Amino acid sequence: MAKNTSLYFRIVEGRSLPAKDVSGTSDPYCIVKVDNEVVARTATVWKNLNPFWGEEYTLHLPTGFHSLSFYEVQGEIHFGLELLRDAKGIGLRCHFIEARDLAPRDISGTSDPFARILFNNHSAETSIIKKTRYPHWGETLELELETEELSEGGTVTVEVWDWDRVGKNDFLGKVEIPFACLHKTPLVQGWFRLLPLGNNEDDAGGKLGALRLKVRLVEDHILPSMYYQPLIDLLVQSVISPDGSPLTMLEEVTTVESRQDVAMTLVKIYLGQGLVVPFLDYLNTREVNHTLDPNTLFRSNSLASKAMEQFMKAVGMLYLHEVLKPIINRIFEEKKYIELDPCKIDLNRTRRISFKGAVSEAEVRESSVEMLQGYLSNIVESIIGSVTQCPPVMRVAFKQLHKRVEEQFPEPENEDVKYLAISGFFFLRFLAPAILTPKLFHLRDQHADTRTSRTLLLLAKAVQSVGNLGLQLGHGKELWMEPLHPIILYSVASVKDFLDKLIDIDSETKCEVPQRAVFLPSVTVKEGYLQKHKAESPQLLSRFSFKKRYFWLSSETLSYAKTPDPWQVRSSIPIQCVCAVERVDENAFQQQHVLQVVTQDNDGQMHTIYTQCKNVNELNQWLSAIRKASIYNRRMLPSFHPGAYRSGKWTCCLQADRATSGCSRTHSAVTLGDWSDPLDPDAETQTIYKQLLQGRDKLRSLLKHRQAAAVRLLGVVLDLEQAHATFQRQERVEAGSLILTH
Repeated sequence: MAKNTSLYFRIVEGRSLPAKDVSGTSDPYCIVKVDNEVVARTATVWKNLNPFWGEEYTLHLPTGFHSLSFYEVQGEIHFGLELLRDAKGIGLRCHFIEARDLAPRDISGTSDPFARILFNNHSAETSIIKKTRYPHWGETLELELETEELSEGGTVTVEVWDWDRVGKNDFLGKVEIPFACLHKTPLVQGWFRLLPLGNNEDDAGGKLGALRLKVRLVEDHILPSMYYQPLIDLLVQSVISPDGSPLTMLEEVTTVESRQDVAMTLVKIYLGQGLVVPFLDYLNTREVNHTLDPNTLFRSNSLASKAMEQFMKAVGMLYLHEVLKPIINRIFEEKKYIELDPCKIDLNRTRRISFKGAVSEAEVRESSVEMLQGYLSNIVESIIGSVTQCPPVMRVAFKQLHKRVEEQFPEPENEDVKYLAISGFFFLRFLAPAILTPKLFHLRDQHADTRTSRTLLLLAKAVQSVGNLGLQLGHGKELWMEPLHPIILYSVASVKDFLDKLIDIDSETKCEVPQRAVFLPSVTVKEGYLQKHKAESPQLLSRFSFKKRYFWLSSETLSYAKTPDPWQVRSSIPIQCVCAVERVDENAFQQQHVLQVVTQDNDGQMHTIYTQCKNVNELNQWLSAIRKASIYNRRMLPSFHPGAYRSGKWTCCLQADRATSGCSRTHSAVTLGDWSDPLDPDAETQTIYKQLLQGRDKLRSLLKHRQAAAVRLLGVVLDLEQAHATFQRQERVEAGSLILTH
């Protein structure tokens, strides 16, 4: 019986964060660590002390992990502080070793950090380390003190700053050590969290602000496949025969809070069974038939609504990128000031619109309407021209939905309902949310700044109105949106024509599961350009030692070539030879976002390939993908070097022996969960079983009304419960025997 540990968390927002910049603001982001390895990083929200992230992650964790940490990043510094008393006098000695995760303050995404120690009127500074967020100083500074200062108390302050050639240096954080501590412990040494201006560890709890999170840890014992087959059979039978009772009862016994997880799991199960369209058709038919007022159709968070949302994300994400990404990128690059609400127009922000002097409110609105019309026209044109790009399985599901709605509401006055049912999902629950928050749909690596975010919000509102076929125009409170009404109404006819073409597809069309959802040897699960380190050229400067190469990852090989062209000769690394997949410290190459893949050849020789990613999100995705491919390898290393071997020593632990064991523990079992994961029917069916088990009292109450179906489903649940109990007893017996043997 396998153990499966997963962690779901949502980083919602921060409130009342401390100001890190001298301007009184901050550029906050949040990192998540498992056993001190960074596994996720939110986007940076610029110049905001109350940032909203709304980012969700699922982590697959190793058995026995120790700690989970969330940081609103301030950085950390490693130093040793010592009080000196000898015949020569009294002093303070500070050995500055290194710092990590410092805030990027320069346009290059790095900083030029230096450290400073202060006590009373004494101070000293380290040298400046250029272009890094992971400086390594290795310097010792001393302050000479007067005898009377020993009894004065006070605080020893260690500060970290970003040096700027022009203008003021930027404050990165500080550590405060009460001088009295050095009387008790002459040497204070370790990693210390950097705090903002005006804070110390004693009062940090009240001044560091708050972080709102949602965290759920799930530990499952996965049984052999044969035990889940009866439940799979019941779920399959629910959609291929008129009796959908097991699915109906599943919705009745699950809570509203768990409905999204259940919907996501069921979509995966039915994708794996090749029955996702009949599954959605069953739920949608049931929802439509139970709706009397067409205006309330799919308005609730029912299992049908949630399943359609998860289905579109599962099969339509690449399509979404093809349709929206060019326009979203353009909006981010142009950074136009756009505002329609008279209450929010700020004439001080409009200087870039015109160089003719002061700009009036009317001119701002006129300019904003023109730009929004242009963006909206581009989006609508991209959508209506994308019929053939839309995945066939998505089109067939929409066709079935259109049919069920038309059957339930055939009246002429309800002519638009069949369009609204599709556009409600397609525009309101898929396209508009992606426009509003592109980062959450992987359309951008960073959240939008305040100006771009407002543009996206106004554009998302307009797209929602298009999805509503303009039927709600003029009925809302936002009358300042009226200048966009003509183009919205003009787009409605094109959208209806698009929806007609979208569902003009043979229902018998072979709807294959997207390749990325199936983990087969021949399938490329990830590919793209990375920068590969030229290990054979150690004499090159770091910035010249990485060359652009195109990488492919399958379950069998990690290969690369100069370009993705089929005639290019590829170099390949067998996945079975992979021993570790880990991050590399920035100071190893003075480069960010570098990962290493450690392999062992048939002769037992170790080799390391270093590659650089564009950003932290791409880094996490490649780390996770390669770890998943190699997770069952037998020769995984327990430790690794987070640095590189350069100039006759490791940059991380400074050991001269190249073959010495790693100085940090590996994280091979820590991976990110996403829709590109291989389908795992056993784990997914276990999730459904747990939901049914929690709702078995409700299930028993259904025995009176649907006796046969409820008895079958309850019987399957009880059989699985018994199987779990049996395996757990066996594990306890085996564990006891092992203890006695030793």
